[in-house]
Amino acid sequence: MAPNSSIFKIAPTTQQYDWGKVGSSAKVAQFAAKSKLHGFAIDESAPYAELWMGTHPKSPSHVFSSGEELSKNLASHPELIGKRVADRFDASNGNLPFLFKVLSIEKALSIQSHPDKATAGKLHAEQPDIYKGMIFPLGIPTIVIKICGQCSDPNHKPEMALAITPFHAMCGFRPLPSIAESLQSTPELAALIPNSIQEAFASQSGSETPTGSAEKTALRNLFAAVMTAEESAFQLQLEALVKRYSGNRTNPGESEELVELVLRLNSQFPGDIGIFCAFLLNYITLSPGEAIYLGAGEPHAYVSGECMECMANSDNVIRAGLTPKLRDIPNLISGLTYNASAPSKHFVFPTVFSDSGASTLYDPPAPEFSVVQVRLTSGKEELHRAVDGPSVAIVTEGVGIVSWGSGERLDVGVGDVIFIGAGTQLTLTPTGDHGMVVYRAFVEA
Repeated sequence: MAPNSSIFKIAPTTQQYDWGKVGSSAKVAQFAAKSKLHGFAIDESAPYAELWMGTHPKSPSHVFSSGEELSKNLASHPELIGKRVADRFDASNGNLPFLFKVLSIEKALSIQSHPDKATAGKLHAEQPDIYKGMIFPLGIPTIVIKICGQCSDPNHKPEMALAITPFHAMCGFRPLPSIAESLQSTPELAALIPNSIQEAFASQSGSETPTGSAEKTALRNLFAAVMTAEESAFQLQLEALVKRYSGNRTNPGESEELVELVLRLNSQFPGDIGIFCAFLLNYITLSPGEAIYLGAGEPHAYVSGECMECMANSDNVIRAGLTPKLRDIPNLISGLTYNASAPSKHFVFPTVFSDSGASTLYDPPAPEFSVVQVRLTSGKEELHRAVDGPSVAIVTEGVGIVSWGSGERLDVGVGDVIFIGAGTQLTLTPTGDHGMVVYRAFVEA
């Protein structure tokens, strides 16, 4: 398909971080292999963590037929992004406002949060030797930033994870009464926190969802006490905790799920302070089709499973545990929202995108992206209305045809990634016996 068409295939990229699933067990590797990426072959001994689909300069996608970098093609054809989206998100240079990914997780990701744009600029100004960067015009006061990455990156990173297999994650602080219960049931955790901080927290821990400054301060002080505990102290307590759990000795209030999480994290990151976050953060299991959203300043760590992930076009991360990479505990502590709630607060509940019901929309409170999941049975076809911004879609099951315009069409199968230009109405038609599954990320102004 000609690259100046409104729909064409693009070549994504793979990232081989050590937390990825190994070899062909990873959907990331499966999709890359089946899409016949140029020169790609699965190494059965290597981890495959992420498949990137977008224009982020760290690892940009290319037009499949020509090899041209996608952002350069879009800059030459601004109608594919659309004027309203280009004006709102400063996308006239061909950069998409969102980054779409597949994640294959075998080993837990770091305890982390993502900064908002103001915090990103502040971090660079205070620690330019760590948070390096270049100047970018954003249509707002210019900021300078590079957060724990390998390329200049000025953006914030709200993100959504949509499970495609059973998916486990820690996300956001648990309700305060639940944290207070853990302090009572788990002496190894309580031993890390000064009595005065525990008492202050207990006096404010009656609310499930704290909104007052005193409640948030009490939670912040408690979290800071854990994350800044002396290494000799937390190593001793962690060793005692793991020994107790390994011997099947639990106290009332310590669930089997929590015990399994602590032992899993310790097997992957022995002696790491981040393991104690299991008592402070919500731990959830998503079934395929369920999704969570994490805004700036929300602590989280994906633990295992595979998902579609969509975010603002950024790779910005502040890490504080469960990682061999740079840790910045002070800035993580200072940058969190200290909202505490049941995990349902983070869920994104899908709505109908098309009259047929085959397409469901996941629309989190981030202007840069939305995601549609399409599940088609054999013999059915699906019409998608035109949207006023660009889209990126990937086929994760089946084979079929994408058709649009005056008889234009594209044959697609598992692993194929396509770009869809602004204002393009299209039809998806499965051609195999088992239907077709497609995930489409898009932005509208």
